[in-house]
Amino acid sequence: MMKKWNDKRYHSLNYYLRNKFNEKVYKISLDGGFTCPNRDGKVAKGGCTFCSARGSGDFAGSRTLSITKQFEDRKDMMEKKWKDGKLIAYFQAYTNTYAPVEELRRKYQEALAQKNVVALSIATRPDCIDDDVLEFLSELNEKIYLIVELGLQTVNDETARNFNRGYDFEVFDNTLKRLLDRNIEVVVHTIFGLPGETEEDMLKTVDYIAHSGAKGIKFHLLHLMEGTKMVEQYENGELKLLTQEQYIDLICKGVSMLPEDMVVHRLTGDAPREMLIGPMWSLKKWEVLNAIDKALEDNDIWQGKNFK
Repeated sequence: MMKKWNDKRYHSLNYYLRNKFNEKVYKISLDGGFTCPNRDGKVAKGGCTFCSARGSGDFAGSRTLSITKQFEDRKDMMEKKWKDGKLIAYFQAYTNTYAPVEELRRKYQEALAQKNVVALSIATRPDCIDDDVLEFLSELNEKIYLIVELGLQTVNDETARNFNRGYDFEVFDNTLKRLLDRNIEVVVHTIFGLPGETEEDMLKTVDYIAHSGAKGIKFHLLHLMEGTKMVEQYENGELKLLTQEQYIDLICKGVSMLPEDMVVHRLTGDAPREMLIGPMWSLKKWEVLNAIDKALEDNDIWQGKNFK
């Protein structure tokens, strides 16, 4: 039997947060000044081949500013869209647990001290959550609504080696279980359109996430951006960009495989217009989202329909 979340056929983040906090809640994206072990040589150099120079934080605040100043700047910008609402402090750029706990504590606390902050969201890698960090996250989880976002992208280790992820699937799975054992809410990122991936590969990743115990999922379209190593793969014919129709079909299939209580944090991502090589159709984000809604409706698909 179909369930609807207001006007959506999937359990959207907006729906979930409005029910949890009884008002609009939105994210303030921050750059904590961290780097990544996949860039500084600890694991590898150069980062994931799709990752931009700003470590996927292209819409975050500037690391040249304090957390407080970034917060004020981003909040002023967001208030043009939403006058009222509560806030999530979102450490987005690079790997946000890749530092000593004292430094993490200082930066997170500065963000949590800002007015109207009701939650903390931390984007990181599973190989950057050691015992000390896990203990600290558990401590935070007792005091504030905490979300840990983990980049998986694919369960296929061969694909992951191809884009230089720097850790195996087993590392991800072990870290996820350790976080869940501490009752920490986890959101998992996946990317559709990675070089060499078939539809079966992509949906296998969704199936894993659906049964993983994670609370949420972020679907991303692979964006090919200037200055990334993946441009070389593209020019060598190793990468074929997804069409809008292919992506929408994959999203519909992926959404149908999720359990009803899993929160869909994102159905497609953003890339800076001036850096994007393709797919160019992704720049019309609202058209894409509306087309996904229409495809779900037209094909009578809803979240949970094919969850087993």
